[in-house]
Amino acid sequence: MTPPDRTVLADQVGGYLATPVVTSDRPGPWPGVVLVHDALGLGDDMREQADWLAAAGYLVAVPDLYGGRSAVRCLKSTFTQLSRRQGPAFDRLDGVRATLARHPDCTGRVGVIGYCMGGGFALLLAGRPGWSAASVNYGPVPDDVEDVLSGACPVVASFGGRDRAFPGAAQRLRAAAAAAGVPADVAEYPDARHSFINRISVASPLTPVLKVAGVGYDHDAAADAKRRILRFFDEHLRVAVTPG
Repeated sequence: MTPPDRTVLADQVGGYLATPVVTSDRPGPWPGVVLVHDALGLGDDMREQADWLAAAGYLVAVPDLYGGRSAVRCLKSTFTQLSRRQGPAFDRLDGVRATLARHPDCTGRVGVIGYCMGGGFALLLAGRPGWSAASVNYGPVPDDVEDVLSGACPVVASFGGRDRAFPGAAQRLRAAAAAAGVPADVAEYPDARHSFINRISVASPLTPVLKVAGVGYDHDAAADAKRRILRFFDEHLRVAVTPG
């Protein structure tokens, strides 16, 4: 039998594709995950985020919402789409979801994970058809979040207690999920700052400035958040294969 052509899939994603290693206990197909990058774009850190999910047995697609252009040129347009809740970025993400779901390497169940700006997209996508689980990492929580979550897929979310961008976001999201009847695991890490799962600032000369601004990696919080995400995805994205 000819194996599925992942080169074609990678081209269709138009960004980065992380594929699990075939093992005896997880030979494939695998659940899919669409990863929505942060405001900095599709860089090494986002690829690393995709790689650890792939290592856990997920087929991960990371579309480049900036189309190879710089973040500076694309930020305004992308955030405008996020605030309006429509536009090419949403169409692109839903298209990648559909492409993953149809691919022979995928079970057909697809989740979404996003960081910062990407977390905002992930939260909005959770309330739209086709997604089986969503992971929101320090993304913006809109005032009408209860409406956004009406009929949404299960949500796992992580925020930093020292994140100056989104104070109180965890509590509002947790309350909204409960009111909407959406299965949710929402955590706030008291000592963590914004982008605490991302290593973008670890070796940067801007690290002191970023820390003052409330941005920075936190090993313990990141490790726990990743553990919760995998447990949640395992529960909601993996399905038992029934012999035909």
